[in-house]
Amino acid sequence: MKGHKQVKSREDLETLIEKAIQKVHGDKENDLCKYLPGPIGGYMHHFTLRKLKTSDPKQLTALLQEFIINADTPRALDPKPRAPRGSRKRRDLLNFSRTDIERVLELARQVGDDDLLARFSPRRSLPSLKRELIRAIRDNKINQELWNAYAETIMTLESAELTPVN
Repeated sequence: MKGHKQVKSREDLETLIEKAIQKVHGDKENDLCKYLPGPIGGYMHHFTLRKLKTSDPKQLTALLQEFIINADTPRALDPKPRAPRGSRKRRDLLNFSRTDIERVLELARQVGDDDLLARFSPRRSLPSLKRELIRAIRDNKINQELWNAYAETIMTLESAELTPVN
């Protein structure tokens, strides 16, 4: 008996949906969405409408009755307000070209500002640092900056290995 009641209520819902589509002069089920309020403002998303059809047909019936069938003239709702395009972009960030960074690095070398050099220098992999150090040793050249980068990389790797991962 219960299965028969579900089929009848499903048929009633389909009939109600057809009636609502005609009342809003729509062509398909999705045209009803603009007349039904969504759960968090604006109008209902078509996925939500389709989900309500199976998960909570009583609620969908009540919404259709209230906002379309029993309304003298169904009113289309405004869409949910959204943030304007580009609103998440940071306006205060500066874009440096590669040549700008090279100039900053050169000035930092001239002044001897190791902190600035470390901050703007590109991070190099351990194998590339080893190759450069070996090349410098073969050429009998001393490059303190290269040695410092190598030592910092080794210390960073060792501290990462010692830090427990949760």
